[in-house]
Amino acid sequence: MGTRKKIAVATGVALLLLGIVGAVRYYSSRDIVTVQTAKARRTDLTSIVSASGEIKPKTYVNIGANAFGKITHLYVKEGDRVRKGQLLAQLENVQSTADLSATQAALEAAQTDAVAAEAALNTSLADLKRAESDLDHYQLDWDRAEGLYKEALIAKSEYDMRKAAWQTAKAGLAQAQARVSQAKAQKESADRRIAQNRANLTHAADVLQKTSYSAPFDGTITNLPVREGETVVIGIQNSPGSTLMTLADMSVITAEVKVDETDIVNVKLGQPAEVSIDAIPKKTFPAIVTEIGNNAIVRSTGVSTSQQATASEEAKDFKVVVTLQNPPQDLRPGLSTTAKITTATRASILSIPIQALTVRRQSDLQANESHQQSVEAAAPQKDSSKRLDAKANDKDELQGVFLIRGRKAEFVPVETGITGITDIEVLGGLKEGDEIVTGSYKVLRTLRPGTNVKVDNTTPKKEDES
Repeated sequence: MGTRKKIAVATGVALLLLGIVGAVRYYSSRDIVTVQTAKARRTDLTSIVSASGEIKPKTYVNIGANAFGKITHLYVKEGDRVRKGQLLAQLENVQSTADLSATQAALEAAQTDAVAAEAALNTSLADLKRAESDLDHYQLDWDRAEGLYKEALIAKSEYDMRKAAWQTAKAGLAQAQARVSQAKAQKESADRRIAQNRANLTHAADVLQKTSYSAPFDGTITNLPVREGETVVIGIQNSPGSTLMTLADMSVITAEVKVDETDIVNVKLGQPAEVSIDAIPKKTFPAIVTEIGNNAIVRSTGVSTSQQATASEEAKDFKVVVTLQNPPQDLRPGLSTTAKITTATRASILSIPIQALTVRRQSDLQANESHQQSVEAAAPQKDSSKRLDAKANDKDELQGVFLIRGRKAEFVPVETGITGITDIEVLGGLKEGDEIVTGSYKVLRTLRPGTNVKVDNTTPKKEDES
């Protein structure tokens, strides 16, 4: 074989080998997925529930109209500080004052009639005693006359006269008893008229009292929607009455926020919180949870579910009240606020980034027998009651992470605990130092167990993940 032919053959073989190597590298690179990773590490973790709402005083009252009438005097203005019992407003009270005076006069007249009725009763009682005494006297006289008449010692006419006198005394006693009964009835009637007039007086005094409005406690006038000369009305069914003003005790300030129904189970009384107020930027105020609502509130309408006739599948919130520990002096009710409630704190726990968690169908995981065996081998061993057995799990989906093993991504079920801002607690399934896949989001959605991966933790380019 000539030299040229040898060179041509060698060149051909070299080109063939280069082609084979390039093809192998090309086809092998097609099955490699580039991922970002992080390691399971121990850290301090705090679980926080964030909710928005508004500033409200703990104690406040909307003073509404208790009577119909025109406002004649307003003794306060919005922002004034008032003391308990201080007069706030006065309605027109000419008619109610006149009614009170008339009822007072009627009561006094009834009391005078009662005095007269009592005197008449006493007179009747005295007459009754005199009639009883006369009857006793004539009874004895007639008894003697009856004995003398039987012995024929007195005439028949005298006997008849004494008998008639006894009968007259007896009739006088019955008449005196009737007058006593009549006097008692008149006295009782007079007493009932007094009670009736006293009730009318109480009613008239209450009507008059409702035209004056006093402060029920020390506080600040935070709302004054009416003016002197306006006419206010009381509330009736399905129609609220006029609100004269709002009185608030600003010594104790709260933030009333709405917590999502998925987070409310973690909120407990006494938990610490931090409150930020939109009107006071770059400042937070310590607070504590003091009240948790029991009824869900429909987010779109703000109506409690207990007030709805039908069930609703809309998103729901629960009212939570946190009390500020050291509120600033210039707070006003209604200011927008955000409360961050610390629901749990863990020290030196095993945690991973939240974005590393993913969900896979159990049927997909069981398709590869070797992968299934690796899943069982990676299950937590320290507590058999908590072992994650994919075959025995009744759910169709498993929560877990992709663990890097020999340049392959293996799906490992994990048991999680509290959730922080960026990390989540791992209770089982991983150990400290395990390298797990954290991104990208597109890769985690489609990554399959056993896939060859290449780790690239450089800053990724911005992806369109829509």
